Amino acid sequence: MNNSRSESYAAAGVDITAGYKAVELMKKHIARTKNEGCLDDVGGFGGCFGLPLGLEEPVLVSGTDGCGTKVKMAILMDKHDTIGIDAVAMCVNDIICCGAKPLFFLDYIACGKNIPEKIAAIVGGVAEGCVQSGAALIGGETAEHPGMMPAEEYDLAGFAVGIVDKKKILDNTRMAEGDVVIALASTGVHSNGFSLCRKVFDIDKNPDSLYVPCEKLGGKSIAETLLTPTKIYVKSILSLLEQVDVKGISHITGGGFYENIPRSIPKGLTAKIDKSAVKVLPIFDLIAEVGNIPERDMYNTYNMGVGMSVVVPATEVDKALEILRANGETAYVIGEIVKGDEGVILC
Repeated sequence: MNNSRSESYAAAGVDITAGYKAVELMKKHIARTKNEGCLDDVGGFGGCFGLPLGLEEPVLVSGTDGCGTKVKMAILMDKHDTIGIDAVAMCVNDIICCGAKPLFFLDYIACGKNIPEKIAAIVGGVAEGCVQSGAALIGGETAEHPGMMPAEEYDLAGFAVGIVDKKKILDNTRMAEGDVVIALASTGVHSNGFSLCRKVFDIDKNPDSLYVPCEKLGGKSIAETLLTPTKIYVKSILSLLEQVDVKGISHITGGGFYENIPRSIPKGLTAKIDKSAVKVLPIFDLIAEVGNIPERDMYNTYNMGVGMSVVVPATEVDKALEILRANGETAYVIGEIVKGDEGVILC
């Protein structure tokens, strides 16, 4: 049966040659992330990675996450070279909370149209995040979705695997009354609460206001401030774990203080946080002011300037602060562990 219509994948909106070009452009970024576990080049059907030797009972720890609607900010600003750092950070900052060292990372990009230079820029950010965390970028997927997504839009997610000796997995059952809570400063909003940011600043209806220099943000624009990449704490925490008796770690993501800090606190104990000690970043003051958002809601949504909290014995606080600061962190005490069942209290 003859059919006069001629169909092709390209006519359906998928450009295979663009995919090939994107892979070629991203190879230079991927090469930066290679570590001792890499066994092959990108392009196979699966990424191969050799596990390190010398661990008595090696345990793999995995994490997967995305950047939420922060991607919308990258699209609005047409700046795509840092959002990949956020994708890596959201995964590796989670697995380091178990005491695991990241080994490798894979990314997934869904886009309305594969523009090779844009995809390569995104992967360049992913590679930078991998370099910062010591993970190898061993594979990924770019999926073109014409008809499902507008041509200019995309979404980004990732998956990381780390490893830890079973005896070194962080066990919060050793946490005790009198232990101290240390804050590690964030670089800003990180990758959570952007739907609220968009509503507060009316971003979807009035995007031009994002680019005006803001005195309350030190002269930076709202757009520039919001797109600041998520801080990756892996190397600092690994250094701390080697030298200090760390009792628990919390990655302050969606849900802020109230949902994340209790995740590392055992039953019968509570993290008592001194709000006056928290070094709140100007962007959070601005969000609260413009959106008329109650303080509790702010601490229940955002990191407020604290990207990660660490619990250590009171006798090792000074040593812990010294190590963290030597690794480039702004670290300071924000509370202590007390008896109670609340998980966390802010006072």
